[in-house]
Amino acid sequence: MHYHFPMQSTVESKPESLLSKENNAAPPETRPTQPLPLVLLKAMRPKQWAKNILLFAGLLFSLKFTEWNAIWRSFAGFALFCMLSSIVYLMNDLRDREKDRLNPRTMNRPIASGALKPSIAIAALVVMVPITFVLSYWLSPWFALVGAIYLAKDVAYSFGLKHVVILDVFLIAAGFTLRAVAGALAIGVAISTWLYVVTSLGALFLALNKRKHEVLLLGEDGKSHRKVLDEYSPALIDEMLAVVTASTVMAYSLYTFTADNLPRALRENHLMMLTIPFVLYGIFRYLYLVYQKNVGSSPEEVLFRDRPLLICGVLWALTAVSLLYFFRS
Repeated sequence: MHYHFPMQSTVESKPESLLSKENNAAPPETRPTQPLPLVLLKAMRPKQWAKNILLFAGLLFSLKFTEWNAIWRSFAGFALFCMLSSIVYLMNDLRDREKDRLNPRTMNRPIASGALKPSIAIAALVVMVPITFVLSYWLSPWFALVGAIYLAKDVAYSFGLKHVVILDVFLIAAGFTLRAVAGALAIGVAISTWLYVVTSLGALFLALNKRKHEVLLLGEDGKSHRKVLDEYSPALIDEMLAVVTASTVMAYSLYTFTADNLPRALRENHLMMLTIPFVLYGIFRYLYLVYQKNVGSSPEEVLFRDRPLLICGVLWALTAVSLLYFFRS
């Protein structure tokens, strides 16, 4: 079924009081100025850093979450990937600042609104890029290489590949996989094949649901928002989601009792399978939010705003950590 939510309706549906506030808002040049460091931090989009939590997967599943050396290296990798993410966001906002000023969703971004001068954003990039890669190389040359691939991937995506149907969702998913790989390289552990498979499929699940949400929300107006949406239809995305969702569940289920890096006790007793219900619920809950509640454009916001999904994630993590800790010998 194709749902069409015209762009104009989102404005008309706002409460009168909210519209009044927006209409009476001071233009950018008359608004109270914020300290430059705070404006720059906002432009770096710290809310998006939640995606980098995936770097801790290597720490968890390598059973090194009680070793101080591995812990600080994981946090260092997390911080460096936050900087890499912010570099990409600053580059995108510099490139799209004229276009962002015309979009109600992006017009208040610091660069588009004029709160952050392009020259200052460029200066920040000149400082951040070399420092980030020098520190990345110091942490691990292989970690630095993955960081470079991640940055090149995002630049290629922003400058054209985001308009290529199907390839766009694969590139979004690749960002999550690279995070997981970088987390393992940061602490110097072997990368399990299951890390690639489960992470890639789970990331594809999120990327396809992102496109599904955009297609349902924007309908025929989607092309003006994102050119590639004209190539997708709800039926096409549903078919791809059916394959990816089933594959994700199967891959994770197989991991719980066949992965070589699991402790012997867990492999023999199959206790890791106790985490499967949490994964199933999380997937079903996410589908419910996309199809029934029309959310899903930002996976990290969905996770932290939806309480049942957040509780499910916490319970999964607690169960997995407990099993891996008490049966690690």
